[in-house]
Amino acid sequence: MYSRIAGTGAYLPEKVLTNFDLEKMIDTTDEWIRTRTGIERRHIAAKDEATSDLSEQACRAALDAAGLTPADIDLVVVGTCTPDLVFPNVACLLQERMGMSGAAFSIEAACSGFVYSLSVADKFVRAGQATRALVVGAEVMSRIIDWTDRETCVLFGDGAGAVVLEASDDAGILYTDLGADGRYRNLLYADSGVSRVKEEGETTLLMKGNEVFKVAVRTLEGMVDRVLADNGLEQGEIDWFVPHQANLRIIRATARRLGLPMERVVLTVRDHGNTSAASIPMALDTAVRDGRIQPGDLVLMEAFGGGFTWGATLVRY
Repeated sequence: MYSRIAGTGAYLPEKVLTNFDLEKMIDTTDEWIRTRTGIERRHIAAKDEATSDLSEQACRAALDAAGLTPADIDLVVVGTCTPDLVFPNVACLLQERMGMSGAAFSIEAACSGFVYSLSVADKFVRAGQATRALVVGAEVMSRIIDWTDRETCVLFGDGAGAVVLEASDDAGILYTDLGADGRYRNLLYADSGVSRVKEEGETTLLMKGNEVFKVAVRTLEGMVDRVLADNGLEQGEIDWFVPHQANLRIIRATARRLGLPMERVVLTVRDHGNTSAASIPMALDTAVRDGRIQPGDLVLMEAFGGGFTWGATLVRY
């Protein structure tokens, strides 16, 4: 028994914050942001929108694409680092709201959250413990951003993406590779939580951008080498690369390692910035719906995030 992706969906909040809007808020320019990150705009959740709200919209779109209903789902896994509540987890909130049943839990692996979640859901399906799963990456990053910090506030946005994973006689998810290294925790992190609370102020995302860039490129290049070697592939043999949409320079460096031209890389970072765990499923949905990714294509999804965490998934779509 294998698992395959049967449908994709995505959702972006209506409010758009452009680089030109940021020029009025902090000491930055559209040109500076675009040349260093590739980002032109990001979407910001409304005050009454939480991660579960964004997730629900993406899930319903994925179910529609798969021709299924919530009653067909028996597992929900959500990758997020910005949950509605400490508990119940976002997957449980989704399950109740949409009328689904079965196991439901969330995974916190920052920007790698969707790849981690997809890997776990794949194992459930292969083991026969689930028939169809909703796998979600969703974030409301704007809630933990310091909008006076020009090093971080230009980077992040809100959004959600989802896929339906179902049991299949043919392999869809071919390979997963996950990793982490907590020694780098101080390079990218949120500075408070539940058992470790700041005396004053709200939780804020902190990042040492140059150091993160160096480790990310080195780690992703190593993961590319493993993916190719473990699957007997040569450079250029992957049809589509769907990376975490964090920074255009990191994406270009990884594409070079894969031996792929940028025409075979799905890029959405310009339109929504770094949406953490949501970025890969949203990019995948974009490329599926516009017809670039076709049945039978070999697709590599790859992410790197705070922790540090990282992961890759090779999929026969």
